[in-house]
Amino acid sequence: MRLARWLLLAIAMIAIGGGEVMAQTPAPLPGVNLGATSFLDGAPPAGPGLYLSQYVQYFTSDEIKGSNGGTLPLPGPQLDVWVSLTQFIYMWEYELPGHCHPALDVLIPALSADFDLAAPGPPGLSADNGGLGDILIGPALQFDPIMGDNGPLFVHRFEAQFIIPTGEYDRNHILNAGSNYFSFNPYWAGTVFLTNKTTASFRAHYLWNAENKDPWIGAGPGVTDTKAGQAFHINFAAEHEVIEKMLRVGINGYYLKQTTDAQVNGADVSGTREQVLGIGPGAILSFSQKQHVFCNLYWETEAENRAEGFRLNLRYVQKF
Repeated sequence: MRLARWLLLAIAMIAIGGGEVMAQTPAPLPGVNLGATSFLDGAPPAGPGLYLSQYVQYFTSDEIKGSNGGTLPLPGPQLDVWVSLTQFIYMWEYELPGHCHPALDVLIPALSADFDLAAPGPPGLSADNGGLGDILIGPALQFDPIMGDNGPLFVHRFEAQFIIPTGEYDRNHILNAGSNYFSFNPYWAGTVFLTNKTTASFRAHYLWNAENKDPWIGAGPGVTDTKAGQAFHINFAAEHEVIEKMLRVGINGYYLKQTTDAQVNGADVSGTREQVLGIGPGAILSFSQKQHVFCNLYWETEAENRAEGFRLNLRYVQKF
């Protein structure tokens, strides 16, 4: 779901060399869904209808990683980001050929970001303190479950996600609520029912980004446009029901790998590809088939060209 600039890990752009700050990743990736969705992701919990999901996510980091995964020598960096994501999903009862139902996903993000250094930094090495982010709109096809003798075996969904650059943006800040460029981030999500109490789920995205025609000032003089690279990212999770119809616990994770270089004025910039792996425990508390609370914790590792830290995700789902 994701998204907008809720990662705000553009701070990974900064490297120190030769006594000056320079842009190591002049066109960072936009905020995407890293761990916001997890268990039982292949289908909505109560069939067709209107769903509201409210997410609260907290990310904190005191390590900024470079292109080789080493910690950059910034003076005491501290990044803290709070994100609110309000999502509406409507799934129609009407069935299309192929045993699938049309659906529409709309997500509105807002965030607050704080970035500090132990010593004063150069101009542009700051946050805009947040605001409304980029709105996501996603038409989708939800497929009926593939059934076995004892219940469902597999259920899945395809969604075409469009990230619209509606969020607040100021080129004088390295961290912004909006990306200032359009992105296309389709995904395939599915849940495999290993037993009637145990499932494994995934959500695999591929990200494409348009140009930013008003790039961050730290990209350098003479830079008129930048373009973030393409990327693959996936959420994965497995859980087991420990209290019938009430509590499920498991493990959840995400992985992001940038597949093409960032560009400046149309030219590739080597050493700019981002990467991160996050993994941790999670749980679902169900009050009824129509009300659920998800809690996910993630500790990150293997980061390159971005901040590496800890993420907490809380999600409330209500069907009307």
